[in-house]
Amino acid sequence: MARERPVARAKEDRAPTGAAGAKSAPSAHVTIRGLTKHFPDAVLYDRFDLDIPRGKLLSIFGPNGCGKSTLINMITGLIPTDAGEILFDGKPLRDIKFGYVFQNYREALFPWLRAIDNIQYPLKLMKLPKAERRMRTERMVSSLGVKVDLNRYPYELSGGQQQLVSILRALVVEPQILFLDEPFSALDYEMTLFMRDQLQRIFVETGTTTVLVSHDLEEAVYLADRILLLSRRPASIADYVHYDAARPRTDATLSQHDFVRVKAHCLEVFQREVRKG
Repeated sequence: MARERPVARAKEDRAPTGAAGAKSAPSAHVTIRGLTKHFPDAVLYDRFDLDIPRGKLLSIFGPNGCGKSTLINMITGLIPTDAGEILFDGKPLRDIKFGYVFQNYREALFPWLRAIDNIQYPLKLMKLPKAERRMRTERMVSSLGVKVDLNRYPYELSGGQQQLVSILRALVVEPQILFLDEPFSALDYEMTLFMRDQLQRIFVETGTTTVLVSHDLEEAVYLADRILLLSRRPASIADYVHYDAARPRTDATLSQHDFVRVKAHCLEVFQREVRKG
């Protein structure tokens, strides 16, 4: 009889690899057990387990085609699973509020609505009164110090401003968890640096559990408290790395010993997985 394949798990009480220093372990915000997803030409996940920690920013990084975006799309219900269980504080997806920032900001915003109306759109779907929608939006924009003319239409804004509007729209519902799928990949380098700082500031201000899919290793480490390194498919956990550098992180962070060490470790794990192909 065939032996059952062991399943790798990312646990918050697991000893940190390449960490800047361990802290007390937060509770799991999202619990994934036995996640399975098969496509006609590939098995992406087979009995995959993962705990996403509360109040942390988790980056997901791995080889092309390993299923990074598919993972968060399954967690958020955008793609059905074949098997497994995904719970948020022990509750199903329908009982929680989450925000999602898509990779293609140009297609994510409604061009016929002003930026302010795009931000308030999910509140309108929630059937909140107009006065409350305006109050919640103004409070969020003020607290985050956003310097964008929200009365403009998306096509009147820069790419970075449009993506910032997408992030604000995801945050205005006061989500319990925020998902971002390669949100800066369509931006130029100058705007990418700006948006990284904006995302970091939003995370510090709100403390929202955040999951970021990234194709840029420097970005994945720079922004994260935890880095989930995936293997080639069927995806398993190649490593789960702690990076607890103080915030706000700046350009100087990129040359600090702990950052260089953690990035080098992640690169070594990534290259090992690529060579397996």
